Amino acid sequence: MQMISGRWKLQILFRLYADEVLRSSQLLRDIQGVSQKMLTQHLRELEEDRLIDRSDFGKQPPRVEYRLNDRGRALMPVLLAARQFAEDHEA
Repeated sequence: MQMISGRWKLQILFRLYADEVLRSSQLLRDIQGVSQKMLTQHLRELEEDRLIDRSDFGKQPPRVEYRLNDRGRALMPVLLAARQFAEDHEA
C-alpha cells in the first residue's frame, strides 16, 4: 500500500495504464492540480518502487518517457477492482 500512497500516484498509474507511453509534460497536462514538483517526486518514487520504467533519450531538449513495467501492469487489475468496488459502494 505504501507504494501507491500519495495524492497523485494512482492517477499517474491509471494514465500510464490508459496510454502505454507518456512524457511528463503530457501527465502534467492530463492530471489537473498536480504541480511539476509533485509529479516529478511521485514519478521518482514509482520508479524506485519498480512500478514504472523511465526512458531517458539523452537528447536536447530533454526527452524522457514513462511506462508501466510488468510489475506495474500486474498491479493494475487489483487497482481496477478496488476502483470498481468503491464506485459500486459509494455512500
